Amino acid sequence: MINTKVILKSRPKRLIENNNFDIVTEPLADLQPNEVLVQIEAISLDPAMRGWMDEGTTYIKGVSIGAVMRSFSAGKVIRSKNDMFKEGEYVSGLLGAQQYSISNGENLTKLNISKGKVSLHLGILGMPGMTAYFGLLEKGTPKKEDVIYISGAAGIVGSTVGQIAKIKGCTVIGSAGSDEKCQYLLNECGFDKVINYKTEDIDEKLKEYAPEGIHIYYDNVGGPTLDIALANLAKGARVVICGAISQYNNMNNIYGPKNYMKIVTARGHLTGIIVFDYAEDWPNAINEISNWINEKKIFAKEHLIHGLEKFPESLKMLYTGENFGKLVLMV
Repeated sequence: MINTKVILKSRPKRLIENNNFDIVTEPLADLQPNEVLVQIEAISLDPAMRGWMDEGTTYIKGVSIGAVMRSFSAGKVIRSKNDMFKEGEYVSGLLGAQQYSISNGENLTKLNISKGKVSLHLGILGMPGMTAYFGLLEKGTPKKEDVIYISGAAGIVGSTVGQIAKIKGCTVIGSAGSDEKCQYLLNECGFDKVINYKTEDIDEKLKEYAPEGIHIYYDNVGGPTLDIALANLAKGARVVICGAISQYNNMNNIYGPKNYMKIVTARGHLTGIIVFDYAEDWPNAINEISNWINEKKIFAKEHLIHGLEKFPESLKMLYTGENFGKLVLMV
């Protein structure tokens, strides 16, 4: 069998370029004892992948030059020498951007396809959905009538955070970069207020929509947007740092918060979320989110692209805001 895979050819100096990747083919190795062969059907494209392309190590080591590009992927077990996994079962994990993946079964998660199609298990029922769930409920600790502001709200994480916050009785404000995305947040996700950050003043709108301040800020953007949110905190506010997509292409000259002392005057706290810390609790979260989907309390928008050869162009869309919904590459 021949495997097609996306290889990290070079590290981006700043913006991701097509020539940072190679798409190559090679014969698959023979399956060894305790290994499984997964035919990948869907590859998750996530903002964190830009950091994985750097050499340094933070919470996870950077991808080596010449290695398969790291990604959360999902597919079907088509051969198995591992008693824990049967042929025909669906699984997900860090299987990489490739057509087939051989795994020893460690950190491989079985998928219950009855709870949602494969692509959903890479979005709202996968790592992004878990990030939203635990980032809000464990770190943001929402209470009824809290006001929450979410930057990058039209993405899968932000839109899921907002919808869960609505379920918990919060007033939800989100910002996004187009009128179409803002309407999506209002009409399909049930947000209370939205801000088009390209045409409206975020600080002015936050003062209008949350005159008593915001109790939770869920940050997906970083940069000056974080500064504005800090200036509008209510007493006892919780700031959850999930991502900083405005900074990922220039991490050597990252924009730091200029008014971080606002967290002191608000008697609040600022914390981060790494979703892998809650891996043992993912099954319960998946069950709860899938129930909310079935009850039509949560909606998940997807942006599906077909073809492994489109990986470089598709990944770049994350950092320009071209995608609308959870970006998944269908193999």
